[in-house]
Amino acid sequence: MVFHVLTIFREFFEGPLNHGILSRARRSGQIDVRLFDLRDYTSDAHCTVDDRPFGGDEGMVLKIEPIDRALREVRTDWHKKKTRTILLSAQGRLFDQAMARKLATYDEIALICGRYEGVDERVAEYLVDEELSVGNFVVTGGEWAAGIVIDSVTRLLPGVLGNETSSHRESFAQTQEKTIGILDFPQYTRPARYSKWRAPDTLLSGHHEEIRKWRRRAALEKTYRNRPDLLNLGDLSEDERQWLQPLMERSAKQTREND
Repeated sequence: MVFHVLTIFREFFEGPLNHGILSRARRSGQIDVRLFDLRDYTSDAHCTVDDRPFGGDEGMVLKIEPIDRALREVRTDWHKKKTRTILLSAQGRLFDQAMARKLATYDEIALICGRYEGVDERVAEYLVDEELSVGNFVVTGGEWAAGIVIDSVTRLLPGVLGNETSSHRESFAQTQEKTIGILDFPQYTRPARYSKWRAPDTLLSGHHEEIRKWRRRAALEKTYRNRPDLLNLGDLSEDERQWLQPLMERSAKQTREND
């Protein structure tokens, strides 16, 4: 997998790319991250990458010319490869685990890091395959988003994590074409007792079937409390729906009392 990152802050990636899983994946050749400084693709003496927006609004907008020139270089050997060009933008489609799995099937991905008040709209219209946003919030630049995309896609590549089963039971995991609407179960480790807090007795019992049931229910409860938007009751068994019912009733009661 090759990631091409178009940015005006190459140094931003020195930290994230040189630690942990990404660093190991780069050293082993499982991924290659190539950084392109947009200032290298300007034509004026000041290496100008932005300008005022038409219409007199505030702020500055990234120009299309350096982005187009950088993409032309990136794409010189893209024939017969499965590739994707993405603009990272607050106006983009929401990036999720399903999209990460889709991107993990590509050979090369170009990521354009937006900045300032945005990017000339002609980039989105004519130069990229899609716009992606990493969340319903605004950050100072697409470099943060690019790092998230690179990390989330890399860890899905075969052999990167070492334990191929771990990525399939995580929050937002996907089986075939369906995303499971449930967060991962809570985790505990030694010591079993810390201060007055003790890890659940079931997890210490060694009874694998009871542990499995506990984890499933704990995951359902955490999903309902933290991300109820993910939970599709139609995907649950009748026993699981009955088990969740008291929690749902208590939550509804608390909501009424608060109102």
